[in-house]
Amino acid sequence: MIKVEEISKSFDGIEILKEISTVFDKGKTNLIIGQSGSGKTVLMKCLLGLLEVEKGNIYFDNNMFDKDNISALTSLRKEVGTVFQGSALFDSMTVLENIIFPMKMFSNKTDEEMLSRAQEVINRVDLKDADNKYPSEISGGMKKRVAIARAIVLNPKYLFCDEPNSGLDPKTAIIIDKLIQEITIEYNITTVINTHDMNSVIEIGDKIIYLVNGEKVWEGNNKEILKTNNKLVNEFVYASELLRKVGKLRS
Repeated sequence: MIKVEEISKSFDGIEILKEISTVFDKGKTNLIIGQSGSGKTVLMKCLLGLLEVEKGNIYFDNNMFDKDNISALTSLRKEVGTVFQGSALFDSMTVLENIIFPMKMFSNKTDEEMLSRAQEVINRVDLKDADNKYPSEISGGMKKRVAIARAIVLNPKYLFCDEPNSGLDPKTAIIIDKLIQEITIEYNITTVINTHDMNSVIEIGDKIIYLVNGEKVWEGNNKEILKTNNKLVNEFVYASELLRKVGKLRS
């Protein structure tokens, strides 16, 4: 569980996040949604400790995040997995080497133990026979699977995903969304996903917060978001003609 209490963040005197409070639940896929410039990326960076908040507190399982406590910060880093928007794989490393890399950096496992764990997550994300391939030799969907495998190889308590299905075709995007949801439930991870993809919202939105100009204007789940009377949410959800038709069918 991650809890945020009235956090605010500004750049050059311009307030980007405005006293946001929410709880990201364990074992759930928690989505941050909003238009470009809404503050969702800044919020995720604050949660990751990449940006310092000027006001408010962030708690990881009731432990307050303290950037000055180096020991606690180091321990927390080991409990966090991240799936970056562009996958961020090392081009010069094979799939297997990319997945092993975090264990070399943050664990004391033997080579045999690292190989065994890497094979476990490779099988879990269905990357059979891809061990010795390089990122340039695999598809976009497979790269996302490698990124997910690398993110969970250290058994994190918290998983952050920045636009995890960006650049994928709709069918592959749904597969990746479902994989993230399955892993979240299976390992009881607190998963936070930054997205603007309505397919993700509808498919895996266990908990959703909607930001507008740095403010949280709505929160709920994927069933509630299709029925809300919140005008700002409806303008975002039913921005496309297709979803407007879906909305009419549901009403």
